Amino acid sequence: MGSIDRMNFAAFDLNLLRTFDALMRERSVTRAGEAVGLSQPAVSAALNRLRHLLDDQLFVRRGNDMIPTPRAEALHEPVREILSQLEIALAGDMRFDPSAADRTFTLIGADFFSTLLMPELSERMAQKAPRISLRLLDSARGDVVRLLQEDAIDAALERPLDVPEWVSTEVLFRSPFTIIAARNHPGIPQEARALKELSLDLFCELPHAMRSIDGSMTGHMDDALAAMGRRRRVTLALPHFQSVALAVARGRLIAAVPVQFARAMASSLDLALYDPPLPVSVPDIKLYWHSRHDRNPAHVWLREQIMSATEVFRS
Repeated sequence: MGSIDRMNFAAFDLNLLRTFDALMRERSVTRAGEAVGLSQPAVSAALNRLRHLLDDQLFVRRGNDMIPTPRAEALHEPVREILSQLEIALAGDMRFDPSAADRTFTLIGADFFSTLLMPELSERMAQKAPRISLRLLDSARGDVVRLLQEDAIDAALERPLDVPEWVSTEVLFRSPFTIIAARNHPGIPQEARALKELSLDLFCELPHAMRSIDGSMTGHMDDALAAMGRRRRVTLALPHFQSVALAVARGRLIAAVPVQFARAMASSLDLALYDPPLPVSVPDIKLYWHSRHDRNPAHVWLREQIMSATEVFRS
């Protein structure tokens, strides 16, 4: 680590590396302090010590964010690996006691999970681990692989992703699409309502809303239609399933959404569900985590809770 080589490494405070790692992940002195259990002045003092030891600013303030310097960027991955290896070595075969644990687990996923999973998971945590906190980051927050590598998240809840071999995965459930429309949609004939079926022509004719985190106006449904030489009319793209459902409930639009989400929203928004009028591949929803945590007792316990809370979606 450069200038550290020129001093007595035995006297180096390894807690400074924990603070550095937290600052790299959080980009905020306040949030970094919360992550490692230090006050804001203590984090600032640790950063000043690191700046002196490494002869580099490490972070410069830009608005409310702390932006890492090139030196900090270069140090982050080796520091993260060192801390992870220490965590695994110290944990060993120790049992994880959720009732006594005091930490925060961070997940990332679509608002599907904030609506259907997190309330249930939070209740389970409150009963078994009252001092554990949960937070779910929106899928648009960033690249899952990078966030896992940096330990900025503990796990990701996502559709199939192309991930490197060091990312571990487990299938949570399958998530077929269904079509939602207002129960009294003026463009859907009574016969179609009774049969719970839309013709392909009507499906392509009616205006669609869709969930899109990047603003794209096409998705899985459009790929399936293109294979048949057909197109639909997407007139509204929104970043969240909840906003798509609310737009559909207004009465003019239809949308293809995961069936578990549609069932949960149907009653409160007075929505009708229809089978897709074309074959669409059914994606697996998977849990992703860094393989460095495969045997980490806390992470194993977290994954068990998520698997248990999503069991209802597998029925």
